[in-house]
Amino acid sequence: MIRLKLLTRIALFSSLIYIMSWVTSLYPNVNLIFFIVFSAGFLWGKTAGFFTGAIGMGLWTLFNPHGPANPLTMLAQVVGAGSGAFCGALFARINWKKSHLLLILLYLEISAVICTFLFYLPVNLIDAWVYGPFWERFVGGMMFSSLSFFSNMIIFPILFPVTRYLYYVEKDRL
Repeated sequence: MIRLKLLTRIALFSSLIYIMSWVTSLYPNVNLIFFIVFSAGFLWGKTAGFFTGAIGMGLWTLFNPHGPANPLTMLAQVVGAGSGAFCGALFARINWKKSHLLLILLYLEISAVICTFLFYLPVNLIDAWVYGPFWERFVGGMMFSSLSFFSNMIIFPILFPVTRYLYYVEKDRL
């Protein structure tokens, strides 16, 4: 029964990634995927969170308005998106319930930067390698992704109360 509940939650959050990617598709590099994957890792652990991000990004990279990515870029996106779950799982292990609000905000800011970096580093490396010239493309891609860094530094602290609420609801159910 526990596994069925967890699979249902992974499917729900994966579909949420896909839907929210559509909703934010008009805003380049502003997306809730990073926070959703972080939250899945926080709530259910790194493995469930990784699969949530990988499945959600897999759906988005296959079925988005711009068409599917090339296979190497798709692989980098799927792995990079799922990697944010490790930050969420690590955040869940710190003593966040007893930490001062400013310390929690600092941890959330750091988590936002790390989750974004874990996604864009492999994606921009593969993109630069496939499409080149390597250094110009890589540096340009990382500069373009700076909007994601800043938007995630706003999104994470604003939406964390939702994740905290889900934590208290979920802790007795799984």
